Amino acid sequence: MSQYFDDLETRDPEDRASALARALQSQIERAQGLAGYGDTLAGVAPGDIKSVADLAGLPVLRKADLGQAQKAAPPFGGLTAGPVSGFAHVFQSPGPIYEPGGAGGDWWRMGRFLHACGIGAGDIVQNCFGYHLTPAGMMFENGARAVGATVLPAGTGQTELQVQAAHDIGTTAYAGTPDYLKVILDKADEMGLALKITKAAVGGGALFPSLRQEYADRGITCLQCYATADLGNIAYESVAQEGMILDEGVIVEIVTPGTGTPVAPGDVGEVVVTTLNPDYPLIRFATGDLSAVMEGESPCGRTNMRIKGWMGRADQTTKIKGMFVRPEQVAALVAKHSEIARARVVASREGEMDVMTVQIEADGGAPEAYAATVSDVLKLKGKIEVVARGSLPNDGKVIEDLRSYE
Repeated sequence: MSQYFDDLETRDPEDRASALARALQSQIERAQGLAGYGDTLAGVAPGDIKSVADLAGLPVLRKADLGQAQKAAPPFGGLTAGPVSGFAHVFQSPGPIYEPGGAGGDWWRMGRFLHACGIGAGDIVQNCFGYHLTPAGMMFENGARAVGATVLPAGTGQTELQVQAAHDIGTTAYAGTPDYLKVILDKADEMGLALKITKAAVGGGALFPSLRQEYADRGITCLQCYATADLGNIAYESVAQEGMILDEGVIVEIVTPGTGTPVAPGDVGEVVVTTLNPDYPLIRFATGDLSAVMEGESPCGRTNMRIKGWMGRADQTTKIKGMFVRPEQVAALVAKHSEIARARVVASREGEMDVMTVQIEADGGAPEAYAATVSDVLKLKGKIEVVARGSLPNDGKVIEDLRSYE
């Protein structure tokens, strides 16, 4: 198995910059022909965009803009290069936001990450990402096909059956959220079944150092990627485990949160991505995630720019158990019950697992009375605490993340 997925990973940085500039000009020209961009790119001469720095003069596209565009022109807001019937899949993420998906050609560019994890022909990947509505399961399956691996489309839940299948089939690699692998391993120990998993490709949540070490102690190399439903793979870890290397199919800027202004090199800011996918051109798409550029090149020999990985949210939107919880969802929760004055979602950790606690300000009442609403509105189950009116901090926060990322 070759050390690199292809020759693009070890290009001279100047050659990469020239190639990306050419691809960027074509992508902007392509986007200008799409109804969804309207007048936002009017007057822009694609030939004038010769570098990443030149992107700073273009407007930023935010998730809220995407949602509004899709309401005006469902399902994709006029931002795709073809009709909905021209795609292999249509997905729905919370919002709702609809995303297109392709079946071939490593459409989400996940193969590069899986290859960096050492996954390839001869491996059997237990894909524990969801396959229903949201695209993560298909994203990783598409990547596994690109590297020649076999896939067990396991999805989430039914852990005993997952353990039995992994044992019987001889699964060698895991794909899923960082903490669910521990659930599988612990259940396998309980059932007395030996598993052959030695590689793990994770995403959808933070990989905490203690959890990575626990996997290493079990003989499992666990690497993480940074990907989204809209953009596909953005960056990924290599065996060097020093920052995250940008994918070759995206252009990344780090800007001051809430603006399109690039920060100084090394400063923390919001990740803004321009994808080179011709089917779904997204120009300066603001992810809402915080990160920073790292100096130098990766010791693994890949020459693309590195970022420090996920360092929090530019807004209060927080990923818990692999799902985003947004301030507007907390507001919707409060609106469902007239007796609720305020609510606050707290993300924490217990035993290497994400925990969501929902604190509800109300004049008494049983926590169980709000369980169904919490599950329906936030799309997650969690602990519920009813607290006295006026007891929550008056700091403007509706989502608080107490997890440590050090």
